[in-house]
Amino acid sequence: MPAPDPSEKFRIAHIALDEDTILWRNADIEQERRVAIYDLIEDNVFKPIRAVERGVEGPFRLKLAVMDGRLAMEIATSAGEVVETLILGLARFRRPIREYFAICDSYYQAIRKATPAEIETIDMARRGIHNEAAELLMERLEGKVETDFATARRLFTLICVLHIKG
Repeated sequence: MPAPDPSEKFRIAHIALDEDTILWRNADIEQERRVAIYDLIEDNVFKPIRAVERGVEGPFRLKLAVMDGRLAMEIATSAGEVVETLILGLARFRRPIREYFAICDSYYQAIRKATPAEIETIDMARRGIHNEAAELLMERLEGKVETDFATARRLFTLICVLHIKG
């Protein structure tokens, strides 16, 4: 896949999560959400291929929601005109999401009472799961959206936030 164009027109300028999808979140998860959104807006590569081929230019607005077990990615222009809604099956993400929640829970508990070495070990495992999930997301977006690894990582964090059931 060719390297995405990092210009202003191939990026996300605003991102929203469907608040009806999110049933519950604690302070740790809320912080993860805030950081992921902030980092994503600051630095991302996002080129919806079909929309761009039709002459649509960004920056883009993105809304994420989970509907009927699928991820809905509503892509709109900066003026709010919806140009495309991508629907991705989430079956292949169930295991990485479950593993990511489990390791994050261990991490949050560890930072309150574990040694620095134990925290580092858990954090390395957490990053590994996160990286694998980002690669999977990039694979699922292939032919639909050109993005970079850092953007895919942050999007995966937000997909996880949408899956919190309490």
